[in-house]
Amino acid sequence: MTRTERILIEDVIPASLELVDGERRVLASLPAGGTIELEYTVRGKRGCHEYRGAQATASEFLGIFQRKATLSAPGQIMVMPEVLRLRREAIRPLRTRACAGPVPARQEGSGVEFFGVREYQSGDPLRWINWRLGARHLHTLFTNEFEQERIADVGLILDARQRTDIRSRSDSLFEYSVRATALLAGTFLSDGNRVGLLVYGGFLQWTFPGYSKVQRERILQALDQAQTGKSLVFDSLEYLPTRFFPARSQLVLISPLCWDGLRMLVRLRALGYQVLVISPDAVSFEAQALKGQPGVALAARIARLERTLLLRKLQQAGIQSVDWQVDRPFDQVVHASLGRLPLWYRAVGVEAK
Repeated sequence: MTRTERILIEDVIPASLELVDGERRVLASLPAGGTIELEYTVRGKRGCHEYRGAQATASEFLGIFQRKATLSAPGQIMVMPEVLRLRREAIRPLRTRACAGPVPARQEGSGVEFFGVREYQSGDPLRWINWRLGARHLHTLFTNEFEQERIADVGLILDARQRTDIRSRSDSLFEYSVRATALLAGTFLSDGNRVGLLVYGGFLQWTFPGYSKVQRERILQALDQAQTGKSLVFDSLEYLPTRFFPARSQLVLISPLCWDGLRMLVRLRALGYQVLVISPDAVSFEAQALKGQPGVALAARIARLERTLLLRKLQQAGIQSVDWQVDRPFDQVVHASLGRLPLWYRAVGVEAK
C-alpha cells in the first residue's frame, strides 16, 4: 500500500493545558513517506506540562476497516512566570563587588552621587571644587567627593512554606510571590548584579549565584518548578541557612510574613546583611476570598492590626519592607516604596570591602 486513504492524527494535550487557538487533530490522505504538521496554541498555569504522545487512526476511504495506534512522542512545555522590567530600585548592601555597577559602594571615587568633601589637592578638576564651602574659609579650598558605584551580591529567598500560602477557588497567594521573585531577579540581573535564589519550603532548592541571561533562565526554571511544601525542619525561618549568602550582602525575602520569622530577620540584620522584605498582603487577599461571610470584616481588622505591628517591628530593626496588596501592580508598589533611598541609610558609615 503506497497511500493511506484516510488518517486521523490527534495530539493528546495534557489536562493541565487549555487549547486557545488552532487544531490539535487533522484528517487527511497521507502518501507514503509523507508528513503532517499540527499547529495550535495552548494556555496553562506556571509549571511543567508533560506530553505523552499522539493517537493515529488509519482507514480506507469508506471507514469500514480501521487501525488505531498510540504513537510515543514524549515532550514537555514549561510555562515560566511572567517577567517584566522594573525600574531600578535602591538597594544598599554593606559590601559590594569590585566591578562597576549601579549600587552605591560607600567609598569615595568616580561616580555621580555626592559622598563628601576634602581639602583641595593639586590636580583635582576645577569643576569638583566646592566654591560655597571655600567662601567660608578664605585660605582653604575644598573638593567634592563622589561615591563609587559597583555591582552587588543579591540573595532572593522565596517563602514556599505551605502554611504561608492562602488559596481561593481560582487563585493562590504563592503565585503572586513567584511572579514578584521573577521580576526582582530580572531587574537585579539586568543591572549587572550577581543573584542567587533559595526556595524555602518543604525542602531547600538552591540556585547558585550567577550573572547575565544564563542565570536568569536558571532562576526562571527553578521558579517554574517551585511548589509549596510542609516540613517539620523548615516550618520556621529559624533554620534559614545563612551560609548560602555572602557576608554583608543584600537579602530579599518574598513572604507573606509570620511572627515566627521576626527574630530571624532581626538576626540577619545584626549579622550585617541588608534585608528587604517583599510581603504580599495575606490579610486583604483572604478577606477578599471570604467576602460576604459573617465575621470576616472584624477578623480582617484584627489581623490587619497585627500585620501593621509586625511591619513596624521590622522598620524599627532597620529592615525595609514593602506591603503589597496583590490587586495593585507590583512595579508601582515597589517603586513607591523604594524609589527614594531612606535617610537613615545615608547615616550608615560602614565602608564596602
